Amino acid sequence: MPDSQNQLLYIDGDFIEPDSGEWFESVNPYTGKAWTKIPRGTKPDVDRAVAAAREAVFEGEWSTLTQTERGKYLFQLADNLESRAADHAEMEVRNNGKPIREMRSQHEAIPDWFRYYAGLADKISGDTAPVHKPDKHVYTMKEPVGVVGAITPWNSPLMLATWKVAPALAAGNAVVLKPDEKTSVSALSFAEAVDEVGIPEGVVNIVTGYGPEAGEAIVQHNGVDKISFTGGSDTGSYIAGEAAKTFKRTSMELGGKSPNIVFPDADLENAINGALSAIFTSVGQSCSAGSRLLLHEDIHDPVIDAMVEKTAEIDMGNPLDNETEMGPIAFDDQFETVQSYVETAIDEGATLATGGNAVSVDDCPRFFEPTILTDVDNNDTVAQEEIFGPVVSVIRFGSEEEAIQIANDIDFGLAGAVWTENMRRAHRVSSAIRAGRIWVNNYGNSSYAAPQGGYKQSGWGRENGTEGIEEYLETKTVWVELNDKTENVFE
Repeated sequence: MPDSQNQLLYIDGDFIEPDSGEWFESVNPYTGKAWTKIPRGTKPDVDRAVAAAREAVFEGEWSTLTQTERGKYLFQLADNLESRAADHAEMEVRNNGKPIREMRSQHEAIPDWFRYYAGLADKISGDTAPVHKPDKHVYTMKEPVGVVGAITPWNSPLMLATWKVAPALAAGNAVVLKPDEKTSVSALSFAEAVDEVGIPEGVVNIVTGYGPEAGEAIVQHNGVDKISFTGGSDTGSYIAGEAAKTFKRTSMELGGKSPNIVFPDADLENAINGALSAIFTSVGQSCSAGSRLLLHEDIHDPVIDAMVEKTAEIDMGNPLDNETEMGPIAFDDQFETVQSYVETAIDEGATLATGGNAVSVDDCPRFFEPTILTDVDNNDTVAQEEIFGPVVSVIRFGSEEEAIQIANDIDFGLAGAVWTENMRRAHRVSSAIRAGRIWVNNYGNSSYAAPQGGYKQSGWGRENGTEGIEEYLETKTVWVELNDKTENVFE
């Protein structure tokens, strides 16, 4: 476990100091103290990483391996990550303040992603095309895109990196990973795992640093063939625009303001527990959080009363304590953002059913009470903009048609949920909501085998499942002449 030591970049199979000769502190949001130092990678580091990645994917050992051999490396990497799961979970708690029981669950699952894509590596295949010309044999080949620039956020650092790195490697690509500067330690430990299992040099490169320096250099680099980004919609829009200048392929998983719809025929105890989990798990710091709770008018009041009562029982405290259910807000600027949104909501006419206050727990001032806002109109700021904190905006509806209209009246389309015992309604509403992932009578589940991604300003492309690996493949068509002689068209 790193402690007040300078971390190193991982480029071309070597752990090296940054070209800048500078490091910055990684601060534990619960203690407020720095606990390790992250290398400040800049353009020269990115240049070296991209050069190594291009050599690996187009000329080096990685390019000569069979698909099955690549898969074997991923199986070995999964085993190594399994042995590191407890340490990685603790690193990320110290980085972003999420409860250890959440992060432990994530890291115990990460090896399964690598095993899934290890198994898919030699299932990648082309097809034959029955063209209308009988003297031609036409087939397709699936080839790696090349060098993938993966830029990942701070809320679930290594899990969200895994969603990119595992399929990218299984498809035969090389990767330059730039984790969020505030939560880079687990990515650098991941580099140690890559190194230990002997994945060929240059296949995986980790360049830490700030977005405008390391991130910008990856996005603008002519040697990067694809950008895969997870983060805010504004940043995603900027990256997409910059990537377009050099015709890079992109995939984006961006923000969300997901509708969580509860109908009067739902199992209300399940729906209430699901609604609480949807927004207060991870301190609300999830792009797919159920931040808009749509309640039918017939059940609105009793559901709110029950949620307020249960919310009071949520245990806030040291995120490394197994009993803690909510940790602190990850960073000062995010803490201020959450406070500002609650103030705006009240100014716009919302009612504070519970919470809404900053609290100090164990001398840590970054805790924010789980907050329920009622009397919210879907046009209000807190209903339209992503807060990324433990704040749920409750909106009444009177009919199925109105619920669908409210659910879709948003710029985002990442996820949503429907709570009802009427399965016809469940299927109707799931089909009508414009979002990439819908849960019925549950919330927040994900799997390596199930694709997910956004509609509208929540991005494009899919992660996980077989669709996830397609994001990292190119299709080549080959035409083979079957005639012994080629016709002279000029005679």
